[in-house]
Amino acid sequence: MVDCFFLYVETEQTKRIMSKIQYLTQEGFDKLEAELKDLKSRGRKEIAEEISEARAKGDLSENAEYDAAKEAQGHLEDRITKLEDALANARVLDKKDLDLSKVRVLTTVTILNKKMGKEMKYTLVSPNEADFKAGKISVESPIGQALMGREIGESVEVEVPAGTLELEVKNIEID
Repeated sequence: MVDCFFLYVETEQTKRIMSKIQYLTQEGFDKLEAELKDLKSRGRKEIAEEISEARAKGDLSENAEYDAAKEAQGHLEDRITKLEDALANARVLDKKDLDLSKVRVLTTVTILNKKMGKEMKYTLVSPNEADFKAGKISVESPIGQALMGREIGESVEVEVPAGTLELEVKNIEID
């Protein structure tokens, strides 16, 4: 009999495989794909030029420009990895196939803030598509999490940095 054991080592690749699925609109998917393409081509080229220029200035041990360029390169590669991960785990949803009986990703929900007596309208999107100014909130935000799965007429209390909100779902639609 042969004794076997496996050593599990978490790598970037295994982290990507284990990442959760993100639901995106076709527009959101295309936007992330365009950003990734730009970073891999123009972004990497610019960083390489910055590193080359800094390297030409002499002693690297005391070269702040070289250090800054290398740090920028690290941030760029991190963003590329995150975009690749998001795209690899993305599922594009067609809005016409959404069930409007409950609040779900890509639905637009009208809510009433009971404390203020004010109605607000938000579209729930993936974290990569969130844009508060455009009325798009992440399903992972406190409000997004609290609203997911709720039906028209349901109320929910949400803890936010400013305190507790009591929200009532008034309408669910697709924009």
